[in-house]
This record gives sequence, structure tokens and C-alpha cells, in this order.
Amino acid sequence: MEFHDDYPQYEFMAHHSEEEGKKKRRKLWNVFWIMLVITIVELIIGFNASKWGLLNGDRTSSITLKMIFIGLTILKAFYIVYKFMHLGDEKKFLKYTIIVPYTIFILYLVYICVAEANYSKEHKTIMDPKIVEQKEYLNAHAGEEHHDATHHEDAKHEEGKEASHTEEHH
Repeated sequence: MEFHDDYPQYEFMAHHSEEEGKKKRRKLWNVFWIMLVITIVELIIGFNASKWGLLNGDRTSSITLKMIFIGLTILKAFYIVYKFMHLGDEKKFLKYTIIVPYTIFILYLVYICVAEANYSKEHKTIMDPKIVEQKEYLNAHAGEEHHDATHHEDAKHEEGKEASHTEEHH
């Protein structure tokens, strides 16, 4: 039994002329090459970061190196959204409605990550002893509280036994 309806089949709807197909394939290949170039640039920067002075004295990433990689990653993400998700084909107002909030949010997240990482690094000598002290304090008191709570529960349990034992004898 075949299903018949008035809606044209997908094969006929998706049929494009050869010229249109060439344009779409060309667009796909352009996106591929642009993404590949950006990725190769990231790799070249990563392999040469030490030679180019983009690492700190302790061989960690400098703020400059982090910002370069974050920028290139955002560029790739933008290009994917713009081309593959067809945002580039939309009206200007819709583009800004979608791009601006996400851009602000992403920049805020980047700021938070970088600011927190730098704060921790700058205050490491001050923070490490405090963290160790807090851990020791919590570990010391966690054992006491657990012991006190266990002892308290055991005492309640013993009281309950005595009360039920007393009731049985009466």
C-alpha cells in the first residue's frame, strides 16, 4: 500500500540546478579552507609561543597568548554561525539581535575566566597558606563533629533501648 498526498516528494523539492549546486559546494569549500587556515595559524602560534615570548617565566601562557587563542576561537565560532547556520543570509536587525547578546555574554565569560585566573596567580603566595590552614581546620573539626554526631546518635539509641526495656518489665 502506498501513501499518496498532494505534497511533492522531497527529491523534487531538493532538486537544484547544477549551477546552484556548484555555488553551494564552493561556499562549503571556502568555509573549509578558512577554518583550516585559522586552525593552522593556531597551531603555528602554539608551537612557537616559547620562541616568540608568549609564555611567562614559569612556562605558563601569558595573557597575550590566551587572548590570541580566545580571539581565534571566537572568530571560528562566528564564521560557523555566519555561514553554516545561515546567519549571514538574514536581515541586519535579526543578525544583531542574535549576535550582540551572545557576544556580550561570551566576552563577559572570557573576562571572568581571565580575571579569576590572574587573581589566583597574583595572590598565590597569600592564598596557599590560607587554603592549607582552612583544609587542616575543616579536617580536624570534621572528625570531631562526626564523632560527636555519632556519639549523640548512639546515646539516643541507648536511651530508646532502655525506655523500651523498662516498658517491657512493667
